[in-house]
Amino acid sequence: MINPNQLVVFTLDNYQYAVHLSVVERAVRLVEITPLPKAPEIVIGVINLQGRIVPVLNMRKRFRLPEREMRMSDQLLIASAKRRTVALVVDEVCGTVERSAQEAIASEKIVPGLEYVTGVIKLEDGMLFIHNLDEFLSLDEEESLEAALTTEKAQV
Repeated sequence: MINPNQLVVFTLDNYQYAVHLSVVERAVRLVEITPLPKAPEIVIGVINLQGRIVPVLNMRKRFRLPEREMRMSDQLLIASAKRRTVALVVDEVCGTVERSAQEAIASEKIVPGLEYVTGVIKLEDGMLFIHNLDEFLSLDEEESLEAALTTEKAQV
């Protein structure tokens, strides 16, 4: 394959999404999430991951999927965004796929304005939306999250 894209595939409801394998640290079982006052709406709270405070993002809210209670079967996908490590609440981490860059359709050709979606790949059983975690939080959300985390650290 030319310019292979290794992707970690996860599901929310019956939809498949992916992030580049290079940004994924690991997948873990759902753990207790501590609420983070004054955090952006997309941030559920934080977890303590081996001494690191990691914000947990609500993927359902960003993708405008119906909200539901978290289940013990849900997983956290620990990944690196541009400014910090984040945890993504997903239904299930399905594994990895490898596709050539030529197989990806640029997101602006499908739906302009989705800055956190870098592309779409057609699979045998549907479509796979590839996400860019560096663009996942808006600048306002990033600043609000940083302020909330700073306040939380000061109180500890």
